[in-house]
Formats: sequence, C-alpha cells, structure tokens
Amino acid sequence: MTEVDHELGRAVGGLSGGPSPALMRRLSERFDEEGLLDVAYAQVDSPLGPLTLAASARGLLVVAYPDRPLDTVLEWLAREVSPRVLEAPKRLDPVRRELDEYFEGRLRKFTTTIDWALTRGFGKKVLQSTARIPYGEVRTYGQVAESAGSARAVRAAGNGLGSNPMPVVVPCHRVVRTGGGLGGYTGGLESKKALLAIESA
Repeated sequence: MTEVDHELGRAVGGLSGGPSPALMRRLSERFDEEGLLDVAYAQVDSPLGPLTLAASARGLLVVAYPDRPLDTVLEWLAREVSPRVLEAPKRLDPVRRELDEYFEGRLRKFTTTIDWALTRGFGKKVLQSTARIPYGEVRTYGQVAESAGSARAVRAAGNGLGSNPMPVVVPCHRVVRTGGGLGGYTGGLESKKALLAIESA
C-alpha cells in the first residue's frame, strides 16, 4: 500500500465529519502527480448556473448543467470511465478559462481536447459533426444527420444531440429544426436561447 493509499484511508476513515477541502485538494494533487487520478472534476460558475466539468488525461469528458446533480454525474463517470474520480480543479483550469472567455463573447473556437469516451456509435458521429459547426452558424437536425453519414436518421441525430455529454463546448445549441424552430436542448430552451444570443451579438 502506497503512502497515498494510507493518506486516503486516514482522510476518509479517520474523520467523523469527513475530510476537509484542504486535505482533499492535497490528495487530488498527489493522485495526479502519481498517475492515480483517471478522472478529474470541478464545479465552475457560469451565466447558466454552476457547471460540472470532468476530464481524463485524454481530454474533456463532461460539461453538465445544474439540473444534473453532482452525485449523479460522478456515479456515471465511475461506472462508464473509471472509479478513480476526484475533485481536481487545477486540471480543469484551461477549459474553465475558455468557458469564461466564451461567455464573455471573446472566444469563438474552443481548443480544449475532447475525450469521446462517453459517446458511441451514430451518436458519436453526430456529436463530432456538431463540433465542427462554426461559431454563430446553425444547422438543421437533417443536415447534421447527413453529415454524420445517414441523412434519414433525423430522430437518431436528435437523440445523439440530446445525450451530448459536453454541451457548450460541443455546440448542440447550434442545431435547430428545419424552418427555424429551436427544437430541444439538454440544458433547457432558455439556455439554448442564451447561447445563440451570445453568438449573434
């Protein structure tokens, strides 16, 4: 058992009130240094409310809106990616800065590397196609389905967009109905309107 294992045992098992935030920060830094941290997460403020961000060593995994409870997001990450999930805000600083700049209207293209591990099949193709929609432009569900390789799979494209684990960064808000209707959105239509308004300013 490593020193980090002993320290984690003391932090979780030896404190009746739970580990302090300072101790958890030290642990996350140690885990990161020793390569034992598979998924880092942080919560950040935004004009749309607090967002939960998560990333692996390969890139960004999650941008979750406030309607997704933190525990639910962490359980999903532990099940689908790795149980070694720990709060590590420093790891998420680059994407946090890009999000801040985006919401301020100063960033038009995210450079954050994406880890597509939580996407699969046609839905993954849909989201990868959506990631290429330029800032300030929109596409229809049909156009996105076609660019993902199946023009007739409009419903499947909508399902893929609805399960987007990285909204804002993978800009599913730029996908609308034929005729200009907004369609659905994982963060709610008010969030979709707000993002489109930022990009049209």
